[in-house]
Amino acid sequence: MSTKTLQADVVVVGAGNAAASAAVSAHENGAKVIMLEAAPQDQRGGNSTYTGGMIRFVYNGVDDLWPVIPDMTESELAMCDLDTYTEEQFYDDMGRLTQYRSDPDLTEVLIKQSHETVCWMQSKGVRFMLALGSHAFKVKDRFKFWGGAAAQIWGGGAELVNAWHKRLEKEKIQVLYESEALSLLHDDDGVKGVRARVQGVTTDIQTKAVILACGGFQSNAEMRTRYLGPGWDLAKVRGTKFNTGRGHEMALAIGAMATGHWSGCHATEWDMNAPPFGDLTVGDSFQKHNFPFCVYVNAKGERFVDEGADFHTFTYAKYGREVLNQPGQFAWQIMDQQVVPYLREDYRIKRITKAQANTIEELAEKLEGVDGRKFIETIKAYNAAPRPEGVEFNPNIRDGLRTEGLAIPKSNWATRLEKPPYHAYGVTCGVTFTFGGLMINTKSEVQSTAEKSIPGLYAAGEIVGGLYYHNYGSGSGLMSGAVFGRIAGREAAAFVKTR
Repeated sequence: MSTKTLQADVVVVGAGNAAASAAVSAHENGAKVIMLEAAPQDQRGGNSTYTGGMIRFVYNGVDDLWPVIPDMTESELAMCDLDTYTEEQFYDDMGRLTQYRSDPDLTEVLIKQSHETVCWMQSKGVRFMLALGSHAFKVKDRFKFWGGAAAQIWGGGAELVNAWHKRLEKEKIQVLYESEALSLLHDDDGVKGVRARVQGVTTDIQTKAVILACGGFQSNAEMRTRYLGPGWDLAKVRGTKFNTGRGHEMALAIGAMATGHWSGCHATEWDMNAPPFGDLTVGDSFQKHNFPFCVYVNAKGERFVDEGADFHTFTYAKYGREVLNQPGQFAWQIMDQQVVPYLREDYRIKRITKAQANTIEELAEKLEGVDGRKFIETIKAYNAAPRPEGVEFNPNIRDGLRTEGLAIPKSNWATRLEKPPYHAYGVTCGVTFTFGGLMINTKSEVQSTAEKSIPGLYAAGEIVGGLYYHNYGSGSGLMSGAVFGRIAGREAAAFVKTR
Protein backbone atom coordinates (compact mmCIF):
# COMPACT_ATOMS: atom_id res chain seq x y z
CA MET A 1 0.00 0.00 0.00
CA SER A 2 1.39 3.38 -0.98
CA THR A 3 1.69 6.19 1.56
CA LYS A 4 0.79 9.77 0.75
CA THR A 5 3.29 12.48 1.76
CA LEU A 6 2.79 16.07 2.92
CA GLN A 7 5.26 18.65 4.19
CA ALA A 8 5.23 21.46 6.74
CA ASP A 9 7.59 23.22 9.13
CA VAL A 10 5.48 22.39 12.19
CA VAL A 11 2.72 19.84 12.69
CA VAL A 12 0.33 20.43 15.59
CA VAL A 13 -1.61 17.37 16.73
CA GLY A 14 -4.95 18.60 18.07
CA ALA A 15 -7.28 21.53 17.37
CA GLY A 16 -8.44 22.87 20.73
CA ASN A 17 -7.26 25.79 22.84
CA ALA A 18 -3.70 24.56 23.44
CA ALA A 19 -3.28 23.37 19.86
CA ALA A 20 -4.63 26.59 18.34
CA SER A 21 -2.44 28.67 20.65
CA ALA A 22 0.56 26.66 19.47
CA ALA A 23 -0.35 26.88 15.79
CA VAL A 24 -1.01 30.64 15.85
CA SER A 25 2.19 31.22 17.82
CA ALA A 26 4.29 29.12 15.43
CA HIS A 27 2.76 30.90 12.45
CA GLU A 28 3.39 34.38 13.82
CA ASN A 29 7.00 33.34 14.33
CA GLY A 30 7.42 32.40 10.69
CA ALA A 31 6.62 28.68 10.48
CA LYS A 32 4.35 26.92 8.00
CA VAL A 33 1.88 24.93 10.10
CA ILE A 34 -0.44 21.98 9.53
CA MET A 35 -2.89 20.86 12.23
CA LEU A 36 -4.26 17.34 12.62
CA GLU A 37 -7.72 17.00 14.14
CA ALA A 38 -9.02 13.46 14.73
CA ALA A 39 -12.62 14.66 14.90
CA PRO A 40 -14.79 15.78 11.99
CA GLN A 41 -15.16 19.54 11.62
CA ASP A 42 -18.48 19.75 13.45
CA GLN A 43 -16.92 18.10 16.53
CA ARG A 44 -13.58 19.88 16.44
CA GLY A 45 -11.73 21.39 19.37
CA GLY A 46 -11.37 18.50 21.79
CA ASN A 47 -12.30 19.27 25.38
CA SER A 48 -12.04 23.00 24.75
CA THR A 49 -15.42 22.89 22.99
CA TYR A 50 -17.07 21.53 26.13
CA THR A 51 -15.51 23.82 28.71
CA GLY A 52 -17.58 26.28 30.69
CA GLY A 53 -14.91 28.85 29.87
CA MET A 54 -13.46 29.89 33.23
CA ILE A 55 -9.89 31.15 32.93
CA ARG A 56 -7.53 31.82 35.83
CA PHE A 57 -4.86 34.51 35.56
CA VAL A 58 -3.08 37.07 37.67
CA TYR A 59 -4.70 40.49 38.06
CA ASN A 60 -3.79 43.15 40.59
CA GLY A 61 -6.92 45.23 40.16
CA VAL A 62 -9.37 46.46 37.59
CA ASP A 63 -6.61 48.06 35.49
CA ASP A 64 -5.34 44.55 34.70
CA LEU A 65 -8.79 43.46 33.56
CA TRP A 66 -9.38 46.24 31.01
CA PRO A 67 -7.00 44.74 28.39
CA VAL A 68 -8.74 41.37 28.80
CA ILE A 69 -12.34 42.66 28.90
CA PRO A 70 -12.21 46.00 27.07
CA ASP A 71 -16.01 46.13 26.77
CA MET A 72 -16.64 46.09 30.53
CA THR A 73 -19.08 48.81 31.45
CA GLU A 74 -18.89 51.28 34.30
CA SER A 75 -22.29 50.06 35.51
CA GLU A 76 -20.96 46.49 35.75
CA LEU A 77 -17.93 47.63 37.70
CA ALA A 78 -20.03 49.78 40.00
CA MET A 79 -21.83 46.73 41.36
CA CYS A 80 -18.77 44.47 41.64
CA ASP A 81 -16.19 43.86 44.33
CA LEU A 82 -13.30 42.61 42.19
CA ASP A 83 -10.46 42.48 44.73
CA THR A 84 -7.24 41.00 43.27
CA TYR A 85 -5.71 37.67 42.30
CA THR A 86 -2.01 38.13 42.79
CA GLU A 87 0.89 35.88 41.84
CA GLU A 88 1.18 34.94 45.50
CA GLN A 89 -2.48 33.90 45.65
CA PHE A 90 -2.12 31.84 42.49
CA TYR A 91 1.00 30.12 43.90
CA ASP A 92 -0.80 29.42 47.17
CA ASP A 93 -3.76 27.85 45.39
CA MET A 94 -1.62 25.69 43.10
CA GLY A 95 0.40 24.44 46.05
CA ARG A 96 -2.52 23.82 48.37
CA LEU A 97 -4.66 22.05 45.78
CA THR A 98 -1.89 19.75 44.52
CA GLN A 99 -0.49 19.01 47.99
CA TYR A 100 2.61 20.95 46.91
CA ARG A 101 3.53 18.41 44.23
CA SER A 102 3.07 20.62 41.15
CA ASP A 103 6.27 21.13 39.18
CA PRO A 104 7.72 24.41 40.52
CA ASP A 105 9.28 25.52 37.24
CA LEU A 106 6.17 24.90 35.16
CA THR A 107 3.98 26.46 37.83
CA GLU A 108 6.13 29.59 37.80
CA VAL A 109 5.83 29.90 34.03
CA LEU A 110 2.06 29.34 34.16
CA ILE A 111 1.55 32.01 36.79
CA LYS A 112 4.00 34.66 35.63
CA GLN A 113 2.91 34.45 31.98
CA SER A 114 -0.81 34.10 32.64
CA HIS A 115 -1.81 37.77 32.29
CA GLU A 116 0.40 38.40 29.28
CA THR A 117 -0.99 35.29 27.58
CA VAL A 118 -4.66 36.06 28.23
CA CYS A 119 -4.10 39.51 26.72
CA TRP A 120 -2.48 37.81 23.71
CA MET A 121 -5.53 35.55 23.38
CA GLN A 122 -7.76 38.61 23.41
CA SER A 123 -5.64 40.20 20.67
CA LYS A 124 -6.22 37.08 18.54
CA GLY A 125 -10.00 37.36 18.77
CA VAL A 126 -10.92 35.43 21.92
CA ARG A 127 -13.53 37.42 23.88
CA PHE A 128 -13.86 37.46 27.66
CA MET A 129 -16.50 38.64 30.11
CA LEU A 130 -16.89 39.05 33.86
CA ALA A 131 -17.83 35.77 35.56
CA LEU A 132 -21.02 37.13 37.09
CA GLY A 133 -23.28 34.44 38.52
CA SER A 134 -20.76 31.62 38.25
CA HIS A 135 -17.92 32.98 40.40
CA ALA A 136 -19.72 35.94 41.94
CA PHE A 137 -23.17 35.90 43.52
CA LYS A 138 -25.36 38.95 43.90
CA VAL A 139 -25.91 39.70 47.58
CA LYS A 140 -27.52 43.00 48.63
CA ASP A 141 -27.20 44.37 45.06
CA ARG A 142 -23.46 43.68 44.81
CA PHE A 143 -21.38 40.93 43.23
CA LYS A 144 -18.30 39.73 45.08
CA PHE A 145 -15.84 37.55 43.19
CA TRP A 146 -14.40 34.56 44.96
CA GLY A 147 -12.06 31.71 44.13
CA GLY A 148 -9.64 33.77 42.05
CA ALA A 149 -11.60 33.71 38.82
CA ALA A 150 -13.03 37.01 37.62
CA ALA A 151 -13.23 36.31 33.88
CA GLN A 152 -14.60 33.66 31.59
CA ILE A 153 -14.76 33.05 27.86
CA TRP A 154 -17.65 34.86 26.24
CA GLY A 155 -19.94 32.13 24.92
CA GLY A 156 -18.07 29.32 26.68
CA GLY A 157 -16.03 26.61 25.02
CA ALA A 158 -17.89 26.60 21.72
CA GLU A 159 -17.13 30.29 21.15
CA LEU A 160 -13.54 29.82 22.31
CA VAL A 161 -13.01 27.20 19.62
CA ASN A 162 -14.85 29.28 17.03
CA ALA A 163 -12.67 32.29 17.82
CA TRP A 164 -9.47 30.31 17.50
CA HIS A 165 -10.55 28.69 14.23
CA LYS A 166 -11.50 32.05 12.76
CA ARG A 167 -7.94 33.14 13.54
CA LEU A 168 -6.54 29.95 11.99
CA GLU A 169 -8.57 30.59 8.85
CA LYS A 170 -7.45 34.22 8.74
CA GLU A 171 -3.82 33.14 9.01
CA LYS A 172 -4.42 30.42 6.37
CA ILE A 173 -3.27 27.68 8.75
CA GLN A 174 -4.40 24.34 7.34
CA VAL A 175 -6.50 22.06 9.56
CA LEU A 176 -6.89 18.45 8.41
CA TYR A 177 -10.09 16.99 9.89
CA GLU A 178 -10.80 13.30 10.49
CA SER A 179 -7.04 12.94 10.61
CA GLU A 180 -5.77 10.75 13.43
CA ALA A 181 -2.09 10.81 14.28
CA LEU A 182 -0.73 7.27 14.42
CA SER A 183 2.97 7.54 15.23
CA LEU A 184 5.93 9.90 15.25
CA LEU A 185 8.53 9.74 12.49
CA HIS A 186 11.94 10.00 14.10
CA ASP A 187 15.57 9.05 13.89
CA ASP A 188 18.71 9.65 15.96
CA ASP A 189 18.40 13.41 15.30
CA GLY A 190 14.92 13.64 16.75
CA VAL A 191 11.37 13.90 15.45
CA LYS A 192 10.98 14.37 11.69
CA GLY A 193 7.25 14.10 11.19
CA VAL A 194 3.97 12.33 11.89
CA ARG A 195 2.32 9.33 10.32
CA ALA A 196 -1.42 9.91 10.28
CA ARG A 197 -4.60 8.49 8.82
CA VAL A 198 -5.97 11.47 6.92
CA GLN A 199 -9.59 10.80 6.02
CA GLY A 200 -8.79 7.11 5.67
CA VAL A 201 -5.49 7.53 3.81
CA THR A 202 -2.21 6.71 5.53
CA THR A 203 -0.13 9.86 5.20
CA ASP A 204 3.39 10.78 6.26
CA ILE A 205 3.72 14.45 7.09
CA GLN A 206 7.36 15.41 6.91
CA THR A 207 8.18 18.24 9.25
CA LYS A 208 10.91 19.79 11.34
CA ALA A 209 8.94 19.97 14.59
CA VAL A 210 5.84 18.38 16.11
CA ILE A 211 3.65 19.82 18.87
CA LEU A 212 1.42 17.36 20.71
CA ALA A 213 -1.68 19.14 22.02
CA CYS A 214 -4.20 16.33 21.70
CA GLY A 215 -5.55 16.07 25.24
CA GLY A 216 -5.51 13.43 27.93
CA PHE A 217 -6.54 9.76 27.82
CA GLN A 218 -9.92 10.20 29.52
CA SER A 219 -11.91 8.95 26.51
CA ASN A 220 -10.11 5.59 26.54
CA ALA A 221 -11.90 3.26 28.97
CA GLU A 222 -9.03 0.77 28.91
CA MET A 223 -6.44 3.42 29.81
CA ARG A 224 -8.71 4.90 32.48
CA THR A 225 -9.00 1.51 34.12
CA ARG A 226 -5.29 0.74 33.72
CA TYR A 227 -4.09 4.00 35.24
CA LEU A 228 -6.93 5.45 37.32
CA GLY A 229 -8.05 2.10 38.70
CA PRO A 230 -11.03 -0.26 38.89
CA GLY A 231 -14.40 1.36 38.37
CA TRP A 232 -13.16 4.20 36.21
CA ASP A 233 -14.33 2.38 33.09
CA LEU A 234 -17.84 3.09 34.44
CA ALA A 235 -17.35 6.86 34.60
CA LYS A 236 -18.90 9.14 32.03
CA VAL A 237 -16.68 11.39 29.93
CA ARG A 238 -17.50 15.06 30.28
CA GLY A 239 -16.19 16.06 26.86
CA THR A 240 -14.94 14.72 23.55
CA LYS A 241 -14.70 11.05 22.65
CA PHE A 242 -11.53 11.69 20.64
CA ASN A 243 -9.05 12.19 23.52
CA THR A 244 -7.90 8.59 23.60
CA GLY A 245 -4.31 8.94 24.76
CA ARG A 246 -2.78 8.40 21.34
CA GLY A 247 -0.42 11.33 21.85
CA HIS A 248 0.86 9.82 25.09
CA GLU A 249 1.46 6.47 23.39
CA MET A 250 3.24 8.03 20.41
CA ALA A 251 5.64 9.98 22.59
CA LEU A 252 6.30 7.19 25.08
CA ALA A 253 7.06 4.85 22.16
CA ILE A 254 10.07 6.98 21.20
CA GLY A 255 11.39 7.35 24.73
CA ALA A 256 9.54 10.31 26.24
CA MET A 257 9.44 10.56 30.02
CA ALA A 258 6.07 10.00 31.72
CA THR A 259 5.43 12.26 34.68
CA GLY A 260 2.67 13.58 36.91
CA HIS A 261 -0.29 11.95 38.61
CA TRP A 262 -1.17 9.08 36.27
CA SER A 263 -3.72 7.70 38.73
CA GLY A 264 -5.37 11.11 39.08
CA CYS A 265 -7.83 13.10 37.01
CA HIS A 266 -10.19 16.04 36.94
CA ALA A 267 -13.53 14.44 37.77
CA THR A 268 -16.64 16.43 38.55
CA GLU A 269 -20.33 15.98 39.31
CA TRP A 270 -22.24 15.20 36.13
CA ASP A 271 -25.89 14.41 35.52
CA MET A 272 -26.42 10.72 36.25
CA ASN A 273 -28.35 10.18 33.00
CA ALA A 274 -25.99 12.11 30.72
CA PRO A 275 -24.69 10.20 27.69
CA PRO A 276 -21.34 8.33 27.87
CA PHE A 277 -19.53 11.24 26.18
CA GLY A 278 -20.21 14.95 25.95
CA ASP A 279 -23.12 16.24 23.89
CA LEU A 280 -22.44 19.47 22.01
CA THR A 281 -26.11 20.41 22.09
CA VAL A 282 -25.82 20.60 25.89
CA GLY A 283 -22.15 21.50 26.20
CA ASP A 284 -21.01 21.88 29.80
CA SER A 285 -24.51 22.08 31.26
CA PHE A 286 -24.66 18.50 32.57
CA GLN A 287 -22.36 19.78 35.33
CA LYS A 288 -23.86 20.42 38.77
CA HIS A 289 -21.43 22.73 40.57
CA ASN A 290 -23.57 24.26 43.32
CA PHE A 291 -23.01 21.27 45.60
CA PRO A 292 -21.44 23.42 48.39
CA PHE A 293 -25.01 24.53 49.15
CA CYS A 294 -26.48 21.02 49.13
CA VAL A 295 -26.64 17.94 51.31
CA TYR A 296 -25.18 14.98 49.42
CA VAL A 297 -26.66 11.51 49.96
CA ASN A 298 -25.68 8.19 48.42
CA ALA A 299 -27.68 5.02 47.75
CA LYS A 300 -27.55 4.18 51.45
CA GLY A 301 -29.20 7.50 52.24
CA GLU A 302 -26.02 8.71 53.96
CA ARG A 303 -23.81 11.76 53.61
CA PHE A 304 -20.29 10.93 52.47
CA VAL A 305 -18.36 14.20 52.05
CA ASP A 306 -18.05 17.70 53.51
CA GLU A 307 -20.05 19.56 50.88
CA GLY A 308 -18.96 22.96 52.19
CA ALA A 309 -15.25 22.35 52.61
CA ASP A 310 -14.42 25.14 50.14
CA PHE A 311 -15.74 27.02 47.13
CA HIS A 312 -16.69 24.65 44.33
CA THR A 313 -13.86 26.03 42.21
CA PHE A 314 -11.43 24.29 44.57
CA THR A 315 -13.30 21.02 45.19
CA TYR A 316 -15.41 20.23 42.12
CA ALA A 317 -12.57 18.49 40.27
CA LYS A 318 -12.07 15.95 43.07
CA TYR A 319 -15.63 15.35 44.26
CA GLY A 320 -16.47 13.43 41.09
CA ARG A 321 -14.14 10.73 42.41
CA GLU A 322 -16.03 10.78 45.71
CA VAL A 323 -19.31 10.20 43.86
CA LEU A 324 -17.80 7.40 41.75
CA ASN A 325 -16.74 5.65 44.95
CA GLN A 326 -20.33 5.47 46.22
CA PRO A 327 -22.56 2.40 45.78
CA GLY A 328 -23.90 2.45 42.25
CA GLN A 329 -21.58 5.35 41.31
CA PHE A 330 -24.25 8.00 41.94
CA ALA A 331 -25.48 10.51 44.52
CA TRP A 332 -28.22 13.09 44.99
CA GLN A 333 -27.76 16.79 45.77
CA ILE A 334 -30.56 17.92 48.13
CA MET A 335 -31.45 21.63 48.38
CA ASP A 336 -34.23 23.88 49.63
CA GLN A 337 -35.51 27.31 48.64
CA GLN A 338 -32.88 29.15 50.66
CA VAL A 339 -30.27 28.20 48.06
CA VAL A 340 -32.27 27.41 44.90
CA PRO A 341 -32.15 31.08 43.78
CA TYR A 342 -28.34 30.82 43.66
CA LEU A 343 -28.25 27.78 41.37
CA ARG A 344 -26.55 28.18 38.03
CA GLU A 345 -28.39 27.83 34.73
CA ASP A 346 -27.07 24.25 34.50
CA TYR A 347 -29.77 23.29 37.02
CA ARG A 348 -32.52 24.59 34.74
CA ILE A 349 -31.85 22.69 31.53
CA LYS A 350 -34.48 20.32 30.12
CA ARG A 351 -32.25 17.24 30.15
CA ILE A 352 -31.81 16.89 33.89
CA THR A 353 -32.30 14.22 36.56
CA LYS A 354 -34.40 16.00 39.17
CA ALA A 355 -36.92 15.28 41.90
CA GLN A 356 -39.06 17.77 43.82
CA ALA A 357 -41.35 17.50 46.82
CA ASN A 358 -42.95 19.57 49.57
CA THR A 359 -41.76 17.33 52.41
CA ILE A 360 -38.58 15.37 53.08
CA GLU A 361 -40.70 12.21 53.47
CA GLU A 362 -42.29 12.74 50.07
CA LEU A 363 -38.88 13.45 48.54
CA ALA A 364 -37.51 10.20 50.00
CA GLU A 365 -39.99 8.25 47.87
CA LYS A 366 -38.79 9.98 44.71
CA LEU A 367 -35.02 9.45 45.05
CA GLU A 368 -34.35 6.56 42.73
CA GLY A 369 -32.01 3.98 44.22
CA VAL A 370 -31.85 5.56 47.71
CA ASP A 371 -32.71 3.97 51.08
CA GLY A 372 -35.58 6.30 51.94
CA ARG A 373 -35.75 5.50 55.68
CA LYS A 374 -32.04 6.16 56.18
CA PHE A 375 -32.27 9.30 54.04
CA ILE A 376 -34.93 10.76 56.32
CA GLU A 377 -32.79 9.95 59.37
CA THR A 378 -29.77 11.60 57.75
CA ILE A 379 -31.64 14.84 56.99
CA LYS A 380 -33.13 14.97 60.49
CA ALA A 381 -29.67 14.57 62.04
CA TYR A 382 -28.24 17.20 59.72
CA ASN A 383 -30.99 19.68 60.56
CA ALA A 384 -30.68 19.01 64.27
CA ALA A 385 -26.91 19.59 64.40
CA PRO A 386 -25.95 22.81 66.24
CA ARG A 387 -24.64 25.81 64.25
CA PRO A 388 -22.65 28.80 65.55
CA GLU A 389 -24.93 31.51 66.83
CA GLY A 390 -25.25 34.68 64.79
CA VAL A 391 -23.59 33.32 61.64
CA GLU A 392 -25.54 34.04 58.46
CA PHE A 393 -25.46 32.28 55.12
CA ASN A 394 -23.33 34.14 52.57
CA PRO A 395 -22.53 32.43 49.24
CA ASN A 396 -19.70 34.85 48.40
CA ILE A 397 -17.44 33.96 51.33
CA ARG A 398 -16.51 30.92 53.38
CA ASP A 399 -19.18 31.95 55.82
CA GLY A 400 -18.37 29.61 58.70
CA LEU A 401 -22.00 28.49 58.94
CA ARG A 402 -21.05 24.96 59.95
CA THR A 403 -22.52 21.92 61.62
CA GLU A 404 -21.20 20.64 64.92
CA GLY A 405 -21.20 17.08 66.18
CA LEU A 406 -21.81 15.20 62.94
CA ALA A 407 -19.45 12.41 61.89
CA ILE A 408 -18.95 14.26 58.61
CA PRO A 409 -19.17 18.02 59.16
CA LYS A 410 -20.38 20.63 56.75
CA SER A 411 -17.88 23.45 57.17
CA ASN A 412 -19.65 26.31 55.38
CA TRP A 413 -23.07 27.19 53.94
CA ALA A 414 -24.78 24.67 56.24
CA THR A 415 -28.31 26.03 56.03
CA ARG A 416 -30.94 23.65 57.39
CA LEU A 417 -33.25 21.96 54.92
CA GLU A 418 -36.47 23.59 56.08
CA LYS A 419 -37.94 25.72 53.27
CA PRO A 420 -39.88 23.68 50.70
CA PRO A 421 -40.29 22.80 47.97
CA TYR A 422 -37.18 20.64 48.19
CA HIS A 423 -35.12 19.91 45.09
CA ALA A 424 -32.90 16.90 44.44
CA TYR A 425 -30.47 16.49 41.54
CA GLY A 426 -29.04 13.11 40.55
CA VAL A 427 -25.33 13.09 39.70
CA THR A 428 -22.56 10.70 38.81
CA CYS A 429 -18.89 11.14 37.93
CA GLY A 430 -17.86 12.99 34.79
CA VAL A 431 -14.17 12.78 33.85
CA THR A 432 -12.83 15.98 32.31
CA PHE A 433 -9.17 15.19 31.77
CA THR A 434 -6.38 13.03 33.15
CA PHE A 435 -3.43 14.42 35.12
CA GLY A 436 -0.67 12.04 34.01
CA GLY A 437 1.29 13.03 30.93
CA LEU A 438 4.57 13.90 29.29
CA MET A 439 7.43 15.66 30.98
CA ILE A 440 8.27 19.01 29.41
CA ASN A 441 10.67 21.79 30.36
CA THR A 442 9.86 25.50 30.51
CA LYS A 443 10.29 25.71 26.72
CA SER A 444 7.55 23.08 26.23
CA GLU A 445 10.19 20.65 24.92
CA VAL A 446 9.27 17.02 25.61
CA GLN A 447 11.88 15.32 27.75
CA SER A 448 13.30 11.84 27.24
CA THR A 449 13.68 9.24 29.97
CA ALA A 450 17.20 10.65 30.38
CA GLU A 451 15.52 14.04 30.99
CA LYS A 452 16.99 15.54 27.85
CA SER A 453 14.94 17.36 25.23
CA ILE A 454 13.80 15.20 22.33
CA PRO A 455 14.78 17.35 19.33
CA GLY A 456 11.74 18.67 17.50
CA LEU A 457 9.09 17.44 19.94
CA TYR A 458 6.91 19.79 22.03
CA ALA A 459 3.74 19.43 24.08
CA ALA A 460 1.01 21.62 25.59
CA GLY A 461 -2.37 21.27 27.23
CA GLU A 462 -3.83 18.22 28.95
CA ILE A 463 -1.10 15.92 27.61
CA VAL A 464 1.46 17.67 29.84
CA GLY A 465 2.09 16.01 33.19
CA GLY A 466 3.40 17.50 36.40
CA LEU A 467 1.04 20.43 36.96
CA TYR A 468 -1.93 18.79 38.66
CA TYR A 469 -2.08 16.26 41.47
CA HIS A 470 -5.19 15.17 43.41
CA ASN A 471 -7.09 18.36 42.65
CA TYR A 472 -7.42 21.35 40.35
CA GLY A 473 -8.46 25.01 40.43
CA SER A 474 -11.06 25.93 37.84
CA GLY A 475 -9.81 27.90 34.86
CA SER A 476 -6.16 26.96 35.24
CA GLY A 477 -6.37 24.29 32.52
CA LEU A 478 -7.35 26.72 29.77
CA MET A 479 -4.66 29.07 31.01
CA SER A 480 -2.03 26.32 31.02
CA GLY A 481 -2.98 25.24 27.52
CA ALA A 482 -2.65 28.77 26.18
CA VAL A 483 0.59 29.58 28.04
CA PHE A 484 2.45 26.43 27.06
CA GLY A 485 0.82 26.27 23.63
CA ARG A 486 2.10 29.76 22.88
CA ILE A 487 5.56 28.83 24.16
CA ALA A 488 5.57 25.56 22.18
CA GLY A 489 4.70 27.36 18.95
CA ARG A 490 7.34 30.01 19.46
CA GLU A 491 10.05 27.50 20.38
CA ALA A 492 9.14 25.11 17.58
CA ALA A 493 9.34 27.93 15.03
CA ALA A 494 12.77 28.88 16.38
CA PHE A 495 13.90 25.25 16.23
CA VAL A 496 12.76 24.97 12.59
CA LYS A 497 15.22 27.71 11.67
CA THR A 498 18.10 25.66 13.04
CA ARG A 499 17.28 22.63 10.89
